[in-house]
Amino acid sequence: MRATEGDQLIQHGRVVGEHDKVAEIVEVMGEEGAPPYRVRFQDGHEAVCSPGPDSEIRHREIQL
Repeated sequence: MRATEGDQLIQHGRVVGEHDKVAEIVEVMGEEGAPPYRVRFQDGHEAVCSPGPDSEIRHREIQL
């Protein structure tokens, strides 16, 4: 898993009815885009996480 600042981390719900959690990656703490990441959730909460197999990275689109 590789990410850059500004990408989104999507943590998929693990049980039926649980919504996905979306967070913005505000700091990449690993080498060459690897975890752990400091993320900010939509409610403003910040955390450090190492995403598991139930997560994905959505890369931001580069504006030229």
